[in-house]
Amino acid sequence: MFSLRNIRGFAARDALVHATRDASNPLAHEAAFALGQMQDADDIPAIEAVLNDLSLHPIVRHEAAEALGAIGLESNIPLLESSLASDPAQEVRETCELALRRIQELKNVSVSESSPFLSVDPAAPASCSSEVLLNEDKSMYEHYAARFALRNLGVEEAISAVVESLSAKSALLKHEVAYVLGQLQNKAASDALSQVLRDVDEHPMVRNEAAEALGSIADDQCIALLQEFAEDPEPIVAQSCEVAAYCRTEL
Repeated sequence: MFSLRNIRGFAARDALVHATRDASNPLAHEAAFALGQMQDADDIPAIEAVLNDLSLHPIVRHEAAEALGAIGLESNIPLLESSLASDPAQEVRETCELALRRIQELKNVSVSESSPFLSVDPAAPASCSSEVLLNEDKSMYEHYAARFALRNLGVEEAISAVVESLSAKSALLKHEVAYVLGQLQNKAASDALSQVLRDVDEHPMVRNEAAEALGSIADDQCIALLQEFAEDPEPIVAQSCEVAAYCRTEL
């Protein structure tokens, strides 16, 4: 799937679109993520269909909304506004809100699409203040923008601030924190990510991202934990742990 992401053309797109309907929610959500990273306007109808299909897990539909924001076209605004107003899942509505803000930012200001981590981020890096991450009065977009700015700094103080923001109330925010910590691949985050993975009461999308992040860090302790939770009763978590542990063992 990630190889297909780097290939342009109908065959690669059709394969990824097909994967968004896979029985594995982690695989389906990664396929939607890959389509967004490709930033191909021809993918919009398929991504819209995923977003609007309420039979799909919110983790998949959330990624479809984020993909529409990543593509960034103003024509995506009505699609996102419709889901923002009516989607039953909070994490999907919050993602639509973020995607709309990102498109507006692209329209109004010059936003650099270049990321040192070679990813299309759901918010452009802005304030580097760690206080923004812990301020509940700030908007979702401001939290995201500060988080990506701190990620790009990469210093220990910034990593500590990102780790601390795992205490956020929003599952969407916490899952993005785990994603950023996975990009940073810093062992200082291992304990916090392990606690998230072990918390069976945590939202599956947060535990999923924590598992992937632990797979990116990939020390012996992380791999052992991933192998343990590859038997988790929540399929999203179990499959994410299986992939993260297997891929790192192969490397």
